[in-house]
Amino acid sequence: MTHRVAVLVMDDFATLDVGVPGQVFWAARAGYEVMTCSDGGRPVRCRAGYSITPDHDLSLLASADTVVVPGVHGGVVMDGIVSDAVRAALRGTSARIMSICTGAFVLAAAGVLDGRRATTHWRDAARLAALFPKIDVDPDVLFVDEGDVLTSAGVAAGIDLCLHVIRRDHGAVVAGRTARRCVTAPLRDGGQAQFIERPVPDPSGTSTAPARAWALEHLAEPLSVPVMAARAGMGARTFTRRFRDETGMSPARWLTQQRLAHARELLEATDLPVDEVARRSGFTTPVTLRTHLHTAVGLTPLGYRHSFRH
Repeated sequence: MTHRVAVLVMDDFATLDVGVPGQVFWAARAGYEVMTCSDGGRPVRCRAGYSITPDHDLSLLASADTVVVPGVHGGVVMDGIVSDAVRAALRGTSARIMSICTGAFVLAAAGVLDGRRATTHWRDAARLAALFPKIDVDPDVLFVDEGDVLTSAGVAAGIDLCLHVIRRDHGAVVAGRTARRCVTAPLRDGGQAQFIERPVPDPSGTSTAPARAWALEHLAEPLSVPVMAARAGMGARTFTRRFRDETGMSPARWLTQQRLAHARELLEATDLPVDEVARRSGFTTPVTLRTHLHTAVGLTPLGYRHSFRH
C-alpha cells in the first residue's frame, strides 16, 4: 500500500531539510510516496537565493499519512506566527506529524505541540521554550517520539528521525538497508546528545572508531572497557575520555544501545528463541534482555516480537 508523505515547505525554508524526507523515504523502497505542498501552492523562497514551486497546496495534508515540516531560517515563523490556513491544515489532519529542526516552530505556532515534549536545534531551543511555555522543550536530544507527533534537531537528526520512523513502520531490516543506501549510521538513539564536542585529533590520529567497529562484530562476547581500550591501543581512562568526546556517551551506555538494537533486529527478523537472541546480542540471559527491552520500549521480548509482526 502507498504511504503518502506530505512535505510542507514554508518561506525561508532550510534547503537540506526539504530534501531529507524525499531522499530517505525514497531510499526505503517501502511504498512511501513523497510530495511537497505550500500555503496556496505558491512558490517558496530560501535564503540561498532560489525558489521552489511545490506541486500541491495545503489540501494535501488532509489525505496524507505522514506530514513533515522542514526547518526555516528566520522569518515570522521564528516569532511563532503562521497563517490561519497553515494552522487549520496542521490541526485538521489525522496524519502522523514530524518536524525537522526549526520546523518545530511551525508545529508550535499551530498548537500541535501544546502539552507535549519536543525538541529543535539546540541553538533555538530556548527561544522555542520562551515563546511556547506549554511545550516541554528538551534541547539535548536528537529527536523526540510522542507517537503521532515527532520532532527532531538539525539536518542530520532529521535523517535519524526518518530512519526511526521507517524502523517503526517496517522494522530494522528495512531501516538498515535504507541507511546503507543513504550512507549514514543505521541507528542513533533519539536520546543521544545533540552537541558533542569533537576536539581536533592529536598528531597520532588515535580514535575509538576501530574499537567500536570491532565491538559491533563481537557483541555476543564479554566486552569491557579494558578489552575495548586494548583494541584501540589505549589505557582505559584515556579510552573512556576519548570515547565520550567522539560519541557523547560512556562505553557502557553505547554498548548497551548496540546490543539492544541487535536484539530488536533479531526479534523482528528471525524466529530465534529468546535465550538465543539474548546470547547473540551479548545480554547473557533472557532476564537481562527482558529488563533492558522493557526499559526501552515497555515490552517483553515475546511481546515485542508479537507486536511488531502484527
